[in-house]
Amino acid sequence: MFQISQLEDVIRVPPARFGAKLDEVAREILKGKYESTINPELGYIILITNVDVDLTGKIIPGDGATYHKVVFDVLTFFPKVQEIVEGEIVEITDFGAFVRIGPTDALLHLSQIIDDYLTSDVKQGVILASQTKRTLKVGSKVRVRITAVSLPRGAALGKIGVTCRQPFLGALEWIHEDIEKARRGISGKKGSGGSGSTEGTTAGRTEKSEKKSPSQAKKQQS
Repeated sequence: MFQISQLEDVIRVPPARFGAKLDEVAREILKGKYESTINPELGYIILITNVDVDLTGKIIPGDGATYHKVVFDVLTFFPKVQEIVEGEIVEITDFGAFVRIGPTDALLHLSQIIDDYLTSDVKQGVILASQTKRTLKVGSKVRVRITAVSLPRGAALGKIGVTCRQPFLGALEWIHEDIEKARRGISGKKGSGGSGSTEGTTAGRTEKSEKKSPSQAKKQQS
């Protein structure tokens, strides 16, 4: 999920930057330090914003630079298991597809796409379902659920796994088709149920009209 967090730090401003605006220098230093990095607690750090730097700095003996406290906001993306996200297919492989979610890519394995026999055409960039004829291709917009998250740490490569083998997940056009089918099914049930209830009401009215009071029955006998 995307979120904005507030951080604090101390920046070192070298003597060569003393003539520049302090807030611009601070923003530049923070961008180089934080943006496009991965934090184990915050996830992917995308953007630095709202930089508030203390104008009063400190000088350390033997170092001509000044040190300033700074408070700033960061826009981050931290994928969470069971979270539903939307993304775009950016690559088709023999074993599935890669989905761009936020600043990173997630693996959508063939076994997690649809309950059907699938054929992957890497050259054409298309995955085809043999029975339903549904397709996924580079550029398709999809809605998926995150099933596994492992952020990169050191030399270890991270991994994010997703699935769309659940109701109302998959390519957005699939979802629209499924919603329309569900609506037609509900309206059909309402129509059949409504006609039955009308007949029952009519029959009930007829029975009531045929009933007579005891006094009317005695007059007819006499």
